Amino acid sequence: MPSLVQSVDWTALTPVVIPAALSLAVLVADLFLPRRHAPLLGWLSAAGLAAALLTEIPLRDGHRTTFCQTGGASCSYAADHFALVVQALVLGGALLTALLSVTTDPRPAPGAAAPTGEYWFLLLSSAAGGALLPASRDLATLLVALEVTTLPAFALVALRRGDRLAGEAALKFFLSSVTATAVSLLGISFVYAATGTLHLTGVAQGLTHPPDHLGTLAKTGAALTLVGFAFKLAVAPFHFWVPDTYAGAPLPVAAYLSVVGKAAGFSGLILVTVVAFRPYADVWGPAMGVLAVLTMTVGNVGALRQRPGVERSAVRLLAWSSIGQAGYLLVPLAAASSADSPAHEIGTTVAYALMYGVVNLGAFAVAALVTRTAPAGRLTDYRGLYASRPLAALALAFFLLCLAGLPPGIIGLFAKVAVFSSAVGARHGWLAVIMAVNVVIALVYYLRWTALLFTRPEQAGEPSGELSPAVVPGAGPAPALAGTPAGLTAAIALTAVAGLVLSGAPQLVLRYAQGSLL
Repeated sequence: MPSLVQSVDWTALTPVVIPAALSLAVLVADLFLPRRHAPLLGWLSAAGLAAALLTEIPLRDGHRTTFCQTGGASCSYAADHFALVVQALVLGGALLTALLSVTTDPRPAPGAAAPTGEYWFLLLSSAAGGALLPASRDLATLLVALEVTTLPAFALVALRRGDRLAGEAALKFFLSSVTATAVSLLGISFVYAATGTLHLTGVAQGLTHPPDHLGTLAKTGAALTLVGFAFKLAVAPFHFWVPDTYAGAPLPVAAYLSVVGKAAGFSGLILVTVVAFRPYADVWGPAMGVLAVLTMTVGNVGALRQRPGVERSAVRLLAWSSIGQAGYLLVPLAAASSADSPAHEIGTTVAYALMYGVVNLGAFAVAALVTRTAPAGRLTDYRGLYASRPLAALALAFFLLCLAGLPPGIIGLFAKVAVFSSAVGARHGWLAVIMAVNVVIALVYYLRWTALLFTRPEQAGEPSGELSPAVVPGAGPAPALAGTPAGLTAAIALTAVAGLVLSGAPQLVLRYAQGSLL
């Protein structure tokens, strides 16, 4: 009888264990910490996430596995290059979210019932799930990691107790996610019935030549599993919950969902398609291409409708933009279906996700700065930002140009060219043409917002579009010219510097993201 005792490689697990353990420590500490010292929990969480990032350094040169079956043939956790890159994006995004959250109260007013510890517990728990997901190598662990990433996010979105928009946003997020989970569980059960295993490599072997009477069951299971992931990732036509959820959530939570949630979900989709369902590449490849076209088109057209003249929210525009960016992320995945070795295409997707994560978090950081004096966060509130906060306006303009793929945002241009090249190299010319059209559509709303930053500020007596000053933890109403908090300054500075460095050497991103899945 084989031994049931397994050795655990705790070094490989440290990027997951540290945020998980810290989430419990923060929750317990909040029970005893005086209210005036509550901000310390935020800085402790940020330090823990930074430490989790540093623990990846000893792992960067090896391929470590743990929770393996007897003989090491199939493992449930692998700290390979792909996992480490995505974990760096997840933990880095969570760190920047923590910096935004330190100076942004997620609750509606001082004295609200929700303890600060709850917020940090939920954020760290979700980050731990996001770090586990790219290292998962069986369908059960993959789904559990996805749920650990998603479930705390429901509460984070609804943390503003008594806020109708937050409650509606959380409900839409919850219903869509529950539907996705149910569909995925049904699909995974079908796959297990057809192959007899949950390990990704074993599933691929089982699907290569399934028994005749189980072929239909296996294909149905694979289709349902992919539909469930499409729901989770807000791929069109399953995107309906994103704009309202982002607009109703606290701004740091919206930033977190737009980058960390998307990166974790895409890593799971990559593992399921490229590794587990590789024998069905001729089916899911064209499907990914169609979903890419739908997603980028719906997202960009939706963002195009967010015009300053109709008092649209800047966060809602970023939400539609994130849908469009998800469509670009699907393009290399569609190209990977026809490649003998998909490492290059997967590296392109991961490189694009890294670029998008840096600049999108930077845009949200500047939005957090603006909402300190204009809580409504409308596009008109950004009019003439250069006159009052020139550095913030220049940073936001740089982030928007990166997202648009225009100089001086070279990293954005490089990432889009890499995605475009992957479609052309896979002979998906139709996909490349539609992507090019969507990039042109996206230029309109990105440049329109950029131009607004440098237009003439509104004069006295004109409607300013600003409401009462934002409430900051531990302080009274912030005056219009109040200094920028340290955490917010650090978030903007880190993303701006990272964007500039990567624009100076964009090849570093693609070289860093390249690597085999196995």
